Amino acid sequence: MSEASDTEAGTNGDPEADPRGPGRLYVVATPIGNLADITLRALETLTVVALIAAEDTRLTRRLLDRHGIATRTTSYHAQSSPGRLAELLAHLRAGDDIALVTDAGTPSVSDPGDDLVAAWAGEGGLVVPIPGASAVLAVVAGSAVAGPRWSFEGFLPRSGRERKERIARMAADERGTIVYEAPGRVAATLGDLATACGEDRPGAIGRELTKLHEEIVRGTLGELAARARNGELTLRGEFALVVGWWPDGARGAGDETGAIQRGRIAGAEATLQAALGEVDRRVADGAPRGDAARTVSSETGIPRRKLYRVMDNR
Repeated sequence: MSEASDTEAGTNGDPEADPRGPGRLYVVATPIGNLADITLRALETLTVVALIAAEDTRLTRRLLDRHGIATRTTSYHAQSSPGRLAELLAHLRAGDDIALVTDAGTPSVSDPGDDLVAAWAGEGGLVVPIPGASAVLAVVAGSAVAGPRWSFEGFLPRSGRERKERIARMAADERGTIVYEAPGRVAATLGDLATACGEDRPGAIGRELTKLHEEIVRGTLGELAARARNGELTLRGEFALVVGWWPDGARGAGDETGAIQRGRIAGAEATLQAALGEVDRRVADGAPRGDAARTVSSETGIPRRKLYRVMDNR
């Protein structure tokens, strides 16, 4: 690997005798389950850096031992003290190259590490990403429903207004969306997604990706929510949920579950949240809720049944 091999990593000598300058921070993706999913470039990087900053040094040591890598490790995770961040930055300033890893996947992508990356980049330091296994890309490739353009939401808020608003934005977006979820909350989240996005919108559940019990289940959001609720799905392990791509014209003309949640209010593309706000405004002005919902539905293309479902669950 050119970045790591051009100059041997690490320094233990006199800084005045070392012409290398500041170290490099390597953001290294590690396997998300199958330990064989590690790139040659990642292995070389982990071998030659002076220090590996790991979310859990015990888990990282298993990976390193498998590949005969003896590089020193230090813990660095979401609860690390500011002093540990300062220590790592001091190593980088002194010329030591550091590899940043998490338990699985890529640091800073729904995992710790973004504060170190931001701090070193803010000082003008060199940050080198080493890509690899990704649950997001795995479920996009394997689900067949995410479509050509998609967004990634990470973990949704557990409750409250922010959760509702983020799900509403997902419902109004024709692109596919990927979210992570804990096993104990999969059924509830699928129910919320089916309510907001439409029960007939395609979806998929990726479970234990790359691991022994890997499973990808496809269906409509309504079907997936019902199967999770009825105990028909295995709700153990790590999950990536897909709200499927839903472009204009994808639904039949007679489908009453809802046409695409797209339209315009005051000349701008309406989101579901904006449509709900318009209903609230009309009701506040004295219009009956049914009349307000009917008018907004006509203006935006969002079905009244969808508006009622979301309003009743607020």
